[in-house]
Amino acid sequence: MKKKDITRRNFLKKSTLAVTGSALLPAILGSGKAFAKDANKQKMFCYQCEQTMGGRGCTRIGVCGKTPEVAALQDLLVHTLKGLSIAAVEGRKAGISDLETNRFTCMAMFSTLTNVEFDPYRFEDLLQESVARRNEMIKKVKAAGGSVPTSSDSVTLKLKPSLDGMVAQGRQYGLFSDPDVNPDIRSLQHLLLFGIKGMAAYTDHAAEHGQEDEANYEYVHRGLAALEDKSLGADELLGLVLECGEKNLRAMELLSLGNTQAYGKPVPTKVPLGVKKGKAILVSGHDLIDLEAVLKASEGKGIFVYTHGEMLPSHGYPGLKERFPHFYGHYGTAWQNQRKEFDKFPGAILMTTNCIQKPKVTYKKNIFTTGTVGWPGVTHVNKNNLKPLIDQALALPGYTEDKADMDVLVGFGHDSVLGVADKIVAGVKDGSIGHFFLVGGCDGVKKARNYYTEFVEKTPDNSLVLTLACGKFKFFKKQLGDINGIPRLLDVGQCNDAHSAVQIAVALANAFDTDVNSLPLSMILSWYEQKAVAILLSLLHLGIKDIHLGPSLPAFVTPNILDVLVKNYNITPIGTPEGDLKKILG
Repeated sequence: MKKKDITRRNFLKKSTLAVTGSALLPAILGSGKAFAKDANKQKMFCYQCEQTMGGRGCTRIGVCGKTPEVAALQDLLVHTLKGLSIAAVEGRKAGISDLETNRFTCMAMFSTLTNVEFDPYRFEDLLQESVARRNEMIKKVKAAGGSVPTSSDSVTLKLKPSLDGMVAQGRQYGLFSDPDVNPDIRSLQHLLLFGIKGMAAYTDHAAEHGQEDEANYEYVHRGLAALEDKSLGADELLGLVLECGEKNLRAMELLSLGNTQAYGKPVPTKVPLGVKKGKAILVSGHDLIDLEAVLKASEGKGIFVYTHGEMLPSHGYPGLKERFPHFYGHYGTAWQNQRKEFDKFPGAILMTTNCIQKPKVTYKKNIFTTGTVGWPGVTHVNKNNLKPLIDQALALPGYTEDKADMDVLVGFGHDSVLGVADKIVAGVKDGSIGHFFLVGGCDGVKKARNYYTEFVEKTPDNSLVLTLACGKFKFFKKQLGDINGIPRLLDVGQCNDAHSAVQIAVALANAFDTDVNSLPLSMILSWYEQKAVAILLSLLHLGIKDIHLGPSLPAFVTPNILDVLVKNYNITPIGTPEGDLKKILG
């Protein structure tokens, strides 16, 4: 299964974090030894996403649809990747860095993110390749005169010969496999692990464009290896967590560079929400390379291509929108509504990255996966051979008539926004622009996420609202008007375009000769999965404070670790839209 700057500003004071478990309160997780032992008795345990069962952890089946068997295979894959990483760390000491192993590590980590890979047989392939690469790296290190420590059995583990055997093995390496680890140390380990998962996903996306940085690969291996180092304390782990934010910022920068070099810099673009008469393909996820492949394969066949979810911002890239006339509009909203929305779509559907949910029987034959995405029984295609997708689109009825609807605006990346920076600066100085809000992040099913809709609706008329990621679907149709010709609602892009948002903030800070924390700028963020965790760590790495985070706090953050984040960065849980706006605006 082969797969295909901003200066560091670390304002964190040296932590004096106490790691005495007796001081813990069960307010968030109650993750002491008793909880850990109980977690090990369950069929599975996963709490890496915001919607985890009861805000504590999924123990029977994942809210995402992940089975206990797949959960065990993911845990085993992460364990073998730790062993591969330990070997890779020693390899670099001996002057060895293997590019294919670097890429594989990030792609394999990507497969363990929420709503990505659900096919147990594909995990079997990944596991076998992970162990084979580990063993090969160990041989290379020995041949170069080095040695790989074997204190962790991730270095010596041999896979069972059957898939059932691997599932049984994986159950030994769950998140709470060692119940004696101090809860605060475990919390930092898991914050690091989930951050690395998100960062690895962005690194994998960027690598598809040929945009790579050896320093990022080195960090992924060093960070994963550190998770097996029982000697590391809170300060060392916290340092690695913040470094994850730094490296993730670089990964997003590389991905942005890859996308813009391939398809041009995003420009403000109207995207129709209506439909055109003709055959139809719907592309969801994040991967612009896969979208381009679909556009090429469907060209001249009477097929119109629509986007779904985080693909909406792709319409802002001139190299896609202007090049392919059949790249028409956007259909539906965010990932969590796909079962209802896909069921009504009269064409073929391609899932390109994380976001897939269990398909309904009624459209299962119409949905396809590619790249790291997989679901049992769903046809997996390669971007170099999309014939099954095209054939299904041609066989389905498509739309029988044109249907008009409203347009939405996309394409306000940092180049577009900074192109009107003079108007923005003038607006702040004359009072017509009083505040900036970045309302971005992930969408999800919880009713508490309606907070973000209400918040945007209640923002004052003299404020600009920047948004990115799928959280925008809580309010993307809102008509907020404009200020001095600048739309009040500015779609910065996908979740990975957090890099653009940072560039905008830094440029405004420079324009006013201040720092980001002194700007009339408030960040109101929603999180769901591990990419969002990595983005949050990037903001912390930059020293950005006063972030409002919701709809709930991560279950893997203990009260003591939360206390460190609050004291150093003033991270605040969201309250009510009215109350938070009053507090922000004074």
